Amino acid sequence: MRYSVIIPVYNRPEEVDELLNSLVHQTYKDFEVIVVEDGSSTPCKTITESYQSQLTLSYFFKPNSGPGTTRNYGAQFSKGEYLIILDSDCILPPTYFSAIETELQQHPTDAFGGPDRAHASFTTTQKAINYAMTSFFTTGGIRGGKKKMDRFFPRSFNMGIKRIVYNTLGGFSTMRFGEDVDFSLRILEANYSTQLFPSAWVYHKRRSNFRQFFKQVYNSGIARIHLYKRHPQSLKLVHLLPSLFTIGVLLLLCLSFYSLYMLLPLLLFLLIIATDAFFKNKSLAVGVLSIVASFVQLLGYGSGFIYAWWKRIILKKNEFNTFTKNFYS
Repeated sequence: MRYSVIIPVYNRPEEVDELLNSLVHQTYKDFEVIVVEDGSSTPCKTITESYQSQLTLSYFFKPNSGPGTTRNYGAQFSKGEYLIILDSDCILPPTYFSAIETELQQHPTDAFGGPDRAHASFTTTQKAINYAMTSFFTTGGIRGGKKKMDRFFPRSFNMGIKRIVYNTLGGFSTMRFGEDVDFSLRILEANYSTQLFPSAWVYHKRRSNFRQFFKQVYNSGIARIHLYKRHPQSLKLVHLLPSLFTIGVLLLLCLSFYSLYMLLPLLLFLLIIATDAFFKNKSLAVGVLSIVASFVQLLGYGSGFIYAWWKRIILKKNEFNTFTKNFYS
């Protein structure tokens, strides 16, 4: 078996259906699929059973423990030479595995990952969120999408890794957020190689509303401090930008009581976001909502970062989680 696809899922049967359907239509077929239900109250077992005749597919149910340990659970039952880690809210183009095969032949590596895009069927909000998470004008610009990056950090929505490397490193940690970045850091610290495969992209739905999106990015901001405590060398100046943006927005809002001209930098940023999103998506609605999504992304990440910095760096508290009860929501 060449590839083993590991999919953790929590209360997302419809999305699993879409992902499995996209796996059926792959032009390259040498792979198995392992779906691990992480304590869902709305399981997807019936859906996985409907694909048993079309895919080499295994289904497991386990108590809730978070995505990292759930992926590790599935990996122990896998047989592939490479493990492919996907989020349940992804849809694959038919050429996904063919692209990986071609890339691996041309650029052999220990671990790899690909970028993400918005599918035409996504809602306007999902397209706006996708813009915020991938745009040059937000922290999405540091996620990767071009081979010019000297060090690539595969993310768990679209990650591949040699089985022997995965087993040697012990898989993902128990971190609830940032576990994929932690894993990528450990891969690089162990002197294994990573590569970005631009042609191995996926459609990534992410969150369906701004409340869920805020929770996600807020926790990502907290996770960045947790990652700093585990890997001090991992914190870069670019990771501070959302926090500086958050402080800057608050400062400009306060100064606007004295002069409305203080809001001009924010209005300029708003215009740039709306224009760029409009031309990229050919949609005025996406352009407008991308303003909201970008502010949610930057302010959510920035406030989470500041909160964790205060608790962990200033107050010397131990690692903590937020939104644990509804981790996947």
